Amino acid sequence: MAHESGILIEAEDFDDYGGWLLDSQFETQMGSPYLLAHGLGRPVADASTTILLPDAGDYEVWVRAKDWAPSHHPGRFALIINGTALGAEFGANGQDWSWQSAGIVSLPKGSIGLTLHDLTGFNGRCDAIYLSRDRKAPPNAVDSASRAWRKKMRGLPEFPIDAGEYDVVVVGGGVSGCAAALTAARLGQRVALIHDRPVLGGNASKEIGLMPRGAQGAMLRELSERTADGDLVALSLLQAEPNATTFLEHRLVSAARDGDRIVSVNAVQARGGHERRFRGRIFIDTSGIAILGVLAGAETMFGREARSEYDEPYAPEEADAMHHGNTLFFRTRMADKPVPFPDVPWATEVSKDYANLSGQLAKPGFENAPGPAANANPDTPTFQFSDNPSQSWMMEFPATHYWEYGQWHDPYTSGELIRDYLMRALFGTFSNVKKRDPERYANLEFEWMAFVAAQGEYRRYKGDYVLTENDIRNHTRFNDTLIANDGSFCIHCAWRPGEGKYDFRLKDWIFDQRDQSSYAIPFRCLYSSNIDNLLMAGKHISVTHVAGSSTKLMGNGAQHGVAVAAAAHLCNLYGATPRGLYDERLDELRTLVEALTGHDHDLGSSPPTRKFVAVPG
Repeated sequence: MAHESGILIEAEDFDDYGGWLLDSQFETQMGSPYLLAHGLGRPVADASTTILLPDAGDYEVWVRAKDWAPSHHPGRFALIINGTALGAEFGANGQDWSWQSAGIVSLPKGSIGLTLHDLTGFNGRCDAIYLSRDRKAPPNAVDSASRAWRKKMRGLPEFPIDAGEYDVVVVGGGVSGCAAALTAARLGQRVALIHDRPVLGGNASKEIGLMPRGAQGAMLRELSERTADGDLVALSLLQAEPNATTFLEHRLVSAARDGDRIVSVNAVQARGGHERRFRGRIFIDTSGIAILGVLAGAETMFGREARSEYDEPYAPEEADAMHHGNTLFFRTRMADKPVPFPDVPWATEVSKDYANLSGQLAKPGFENAPGPAANANPDTPTFQFSDNPSQSWMMEFPATHYWEYGQWHDPYTSGELIRDYLMRALFGTFSNVKKRDPERYANLEFEWMAFVAAQGEYRRYKGDYVLTENDIRNHTRFNDTLIANDGSFCIHCAWRPGEGKYDFRLKDWIFDQRDQSSYAIPFRCLYSSNIDNLLMAGKHISVTHVAGSSTKLMGNGAQHGVAVAAAAHLCNLYGATPRGLYDERLDELRTLVEALTGHDHDLGSSPPTRKFVAVPG
């Protein structure tokens, strides 16, 4: 849309993306979705669009891009206008997200063709193009003023579009969110499922591909079946439910409260930029990052609790901010002929001499596959997967999550940095494999590398009860047990900053199988302690860091999702809060959850506990 000052063209609004990908993961940090040239070292096909210029004249051309490895500029691209390439290269100015001028261009009135031409295949990124009439640089800050400017330049409404009122609003379309939305809809609730990606499933989606481990209930088995391309069937199941509406590619940006109740949330659609307001009676956060709680002011926990706080043997002596990091999945293959790979000097700093690509994703739902290696695993010999001598086979296990980073960063503000760091590590390691054994790996190529990282640990909610390591280990009895969870303690231990040679690899991985018996999840861990109509399911329920290393499994999250959907249904039926259900209608809630899951979750036994070891550092 044209304005007196100029014309803004958002990259996500291009007519044809070509080989570029829409990346909307970091828009709240850098200001907007953008197009990404994720070519794994081969330039991708051009992205193109056409605009109508109302007036001929001289325009200053500005492009907002990022030099994501400033010392070497791996992600360079050109802008072509009406078939003529501008002289500037973008993604090569040594700057984080910033507007770069390409100079003054004389343009005719009418149709103008714009083309993004990738030069490297190494993740060039373009946010927007601005044709300035007044020769002023567009705003670069990420704040309310710049967002208002973008809305005005795009002709978007100042206020959010009313998306309607729902009985239940579910935020996050991972496995737990799909289970919650599907269950609530089948119970007759009018449900909105808001998800920030184009596909459902979260860490189990075809974008990432993990197998949902943990409790294997009927709901999980139903929604996690996969289509031929690896996608989950969850979306088709939800689309078949008349009470459910799924809003894909919508990112939550704000929440409004009336006292201690959430009354609405706002979400922005990646393509087109429209902001919508969802009003609801009960809200369920299944985002995995507690985003609704963060925006609404819910009480949360972060990092590792001190051992003294809950008397957990696996907790460190002192509390700190270390958390499970993010993981980037990948897959290699041997081509029919030699495949060259460009030098990647910008990656050597993080990959060093590491030349082992074990731990690949074989296909969606099947991870931990072996991979090519040009040297033995050079990691610390003290690395352990299990404290159990009978599990010695795990010492050589090609574990996918061994590729991990971000444990000391703020996951809410450093997501792009973490993702890019892992890409640099993978590109550098891949290059090392080919160079160290050129005859054997001449035909080696990347078949696939995710550009969406599997999310690790973020904030966890504080509920009316916090589940601990000892509760799981000792099978604590609760009067409000709703569901059973399964799983080992799986604690990821990072190198401290500057300590490890390979920052993209874990220092230790404690894998304690306990007694392999199910344990109880009380209802009080599934609702917020200070927001009256907020329930939660998934890895951010009310648990300690150590307990969360077991409850975080996606199968467990599906069980949480069924339970909170039942609770939301009863809250709306009786005009009650979740805490009110606990106080007055607990038996009815338990009965409903048992009917939905087909199990009686009276987990009162206390088997003997297994030997365990303390977390290093």
